[in-house]
Amino acid sequence: MKNLRILYNTLLAVLLLTVSVNTQAQEVKDGLTWYTDIYQVQKLNEKTKKPVFAFFTGSDWCGWCHRLEAAVFSKPGFKEWAKKNVILLELDFPRNKQLPEKLARQNAELQQFFQVQGYPTIWMFNMAKDAKTGKFNISGLGSLGYPQAERGKEEEAFLANANKILNNK
Repeated sequence: MKNLRILYNTLLAVLLLTVSVNTQAQEVKDGLTWYTDIYQVQKLNEKTKKPVFAFFTGSDWCGWCHRLEAAVFSKPGFKEWAKKNVILLELDFPRNKQLPEKLARQNAELQQFFQVQGYPTIWMFNMAKDAKTGKFNISGLGSLGYPQAERGKEEEAFLANANKILNNK
């Protein structure tokens, strides 16, 4: 496990040292600010001490991603929870539009780093930059997907699962 964490930290350091996303770094959607630049998110993570909430999505093809956005992310309870508890990061993998090369590379490297195999997937984590080496370290807190819940109770189930992750950090 320790060797795997060292490998992950090394891979993330390479990712963060080689990728800089200068395109649209944030977007306000439905009253929430979603960032796309991992550098910007890392700085906010260190400043606010709020963990990163990374949403791996296929914005133009993933039906379950759209359902999660409608059933959870657009709801007042989630919005209040997100503003209070996390920094939102959207990692998009569209099929019908092309992302800028640096953004696509960043997203793909984070997808590999977290071993994401299906969508939607959410990873919650903290990041730290070593002042001496300039390398980044990541501490994964846990992952989520579409909540298994009775119709209309998705937000409640999702937030309960997210809070379990936050309470174990």
